[in-house]
Amino acid sequence: MADDRQNDDLESRIAKARAAEEARAGGSAAKPAKGYSQGARVLAELIGAPIGGGVIGWALDHWLGTSPWFLLILLALAVIVAFRNIFKISKERAE
Repeated sequence: MADDRQNDDLESRIAKARAAEEARAGGSAAKPAKGYSQGARVLAELIGAPIGGGVIGWALDHWLGTSPWFLLILLALAVIVAFRNIFKISKERAE
């Protein structure tokens, strides 16, 4: 008898602890945090902007015959824009 009462008491305490943790976590423990999506956006900016600027600059140089100039200019602009966008992303609140 005493053992059944202890099991019931333990199960009720576990249920209360789970409910308290779920309420503390916001009700969705499986949902990834916003910080992960911000990190993915930063990575996409760091990789995508310079590659895009480099490819467009290379294509313009190839088409116009102005060998490294458009590549260098657009690559530098792409890096500047990427860092500006990363700065904007970093101002957002990660919850």
